[in-house]
Amino acid sequence: MGSYMRHIAILISVLGATACIPPGHNDYAPPPVLPQLRTDPAVLGSVPEQAPVSTWQAAPVTPRSRFVESGTYIVQPGDTLRGIANKTGAGSQIIASANGLVDPYVIQPGQRLKIIGGRYHSVASGETGIAIARAYGASWGEVVALNALDEPYILRVGQKLLLPASAPSDPASLTIEQRAAAFNLDIDDIVTGSQPALADGVAVKEPSDWRKAITPNATIASPANFSGRFQWPVDGTVLSSFGSKGGGKVNDGLNIGVPTGTPIRASADGVVAYSGDEIGVFGGLILINHGSGWVTAYGHADKLSVTRGQKVKAGDIIGLAGESGYVQEPQLHFEIRKDRKPVDPNIHLPKRG
Repeated sequence: MGSYMRHIAILISVLGATACIPPGHNDYAPPPVLPQLRTDPAVLGSVPEQAPVSTWQAAPVTPRSRFVESGTYIVQPGDTLRGIANKTGAGSQIIASANGLVDPYVIQPGQRLKIIGGRYHSVASGETGIAIARAYGASWGEVVALNALDEPYILRVGQKLLLPASAPSDPASLTIEQRAAAFNLDIDDIVTGSQPALADGVAVKEPSDWRKAITPNATIASPANFSGRFQWPVDGTVLSSFGSKGGGKVNDGLNIGVPTGTPIRASADGVVAYSGDEIGVFGGLILINHGSGWVTAYGHADKLSVTRGQKVKAGDIIGLAGESGYVQEPQLHFEIRKDRKPVDPNIHLPKRG
């Protein structure tokens, strides 16, 4: 499946997902290449005649980290935080955080700055956080926490990311299978780490119209504001509700039983943050960024009819339900997330009779 850049989708294991995950089940046959959508004539006019090719891809990153010794740097006349980062090899955000500096990061000659040691990766043009973590066999979630990254999680070219101490010291010596086994990809990783890095002075691109694809390596602007009002994405029977299911299993959303081919509708206005099948447990998966920290997820889709970077309105058909991923019957896995944390959809969806 060339359009999905299968050379990067290798043996991804997923931990701690939803109640629909069979214990120990980690093999996954991806859905077929997306053909022309076939659906009820009553809604055919609302769906693109052909499902666009998924545009998300985590292009491979070559490990090239630099080890930095812990120490102290004395600010010299004319120094800037960025310049100090370049001199020491440490990340400017890490230096700022370690020394209690806040925007606009004013420093004075003679000031002593603590330098946090460790291995740093210098971000290159177009690299994504997910691809960087994968290259080092590291957890992207740990990288986010270590570097105090926050919304909209856009990396900048030249930014230096501190890598977790648990990451292999020589990732180049690992086999491709070992790197895959050490790397876990989940919804939060995609939300925080799928945007390509931007060069200084380059602006993010505005989302495209619904039926138009957008350049794969484009960094997309997030929606500005959102009220937090949602609608049901499908009309069906709830097979599994939100929350703990015992035995260590947790459902981060709702699993709603519907026939294969049921149109999946956007639960609210937003921008498609992801459309693809990189997370095997969910099969065909769509993520929509609504702004203000709100994200919705739609899993187990049989067909995908949107691509990353497209604007959608509440009620737009974004795909067709199926049983892709780790399920045994047709259904939709639906999540609502606020500030990266899953919340109970029942609290935010209209009551049903």
